Amino acid sequence: MKFKGGKNVYGACLGILMLEAKFPRIPGDVGNAGTWPFPVQYRVVPGATPKRVVLERAKDLLTPFINSAKDLVNSGADGITTNCGFLSLFQNEIAKSVNVPVVTSSLMQVSLVNTILPPNKFAGIITISAKTLSKEHLNKANVSIETPIVGTDEEGEFSKVVLKNKYELDYNLAKQDVLNASNELVKNNKQIGAIVLECTNMVPFAADIRKSTGLPVFSIYNFILWFQNSLIPKRFNINLDDPR
Repeated sequence: MKFKGGKNVYGACLGILMLEAKFPRIPGDVGNAGTWPFPVQYRVVPGATPKRVVLERAKDLLTPFINSAKDLVNSGADGITTNCGFLSLFQNEIAKSVNVPVVTSSLMQVSLVNTILPPNKFAGIITISAKTLSKEHLNKANVSIETPIVGTDEEGEFSKVVLKNKYELDYNLAKQDVLNASNELVKNNKQIGAIVLECTNMVPFAADIRKSTGLPVFSIYNFILWFQNSLIPKRFNINLDDPR
């Protein structure tokens, strides 16, 4: 048996572009390495604070993101993702700059989710900032601008901790903020058949949203599990003597 070289790092084929932030990364968060059932590689993008990316449209950050993506590929990453749904803005540019598959945003799932729902149902989006999730963000992710969108309360625990980069998070208050947004989304849109979480930091609350609304919840977590299983397909043990 022979092994081939060519990488600096082996066994961690998923590269994650991280915002520059210090708020808590609880289990389930993309930035908590314990979230993943497989090894990953991280790169923090210099200057990419939550405020700049979410509230200021990632102005002047394209080059740093591309450079960090290239660095991950050079290190051995076979696929690239990010930890912010608002980075759909850079999907095409990053994908053109690296020779590996790129998934910048959980929003990219919306069009697929719509195809698996009954004809009279469609997906809705929960975001950390409804006022700044623009038509361009949606268009870059192939999301219809008619898609219902609800944001978490700007003055609530969840939004304040993430966007203002605070050092402490009250888990129960943050969970309630996300649940309030999901319940509002469903209450005001009777044809919602599934929920897509734009924000990667909402993943820890996905099970609570499912329980509260009764709807399937699609997040960056299940998107990346699918992505990873495409990068490294499971090898099955086959017994050629078994006739079944």
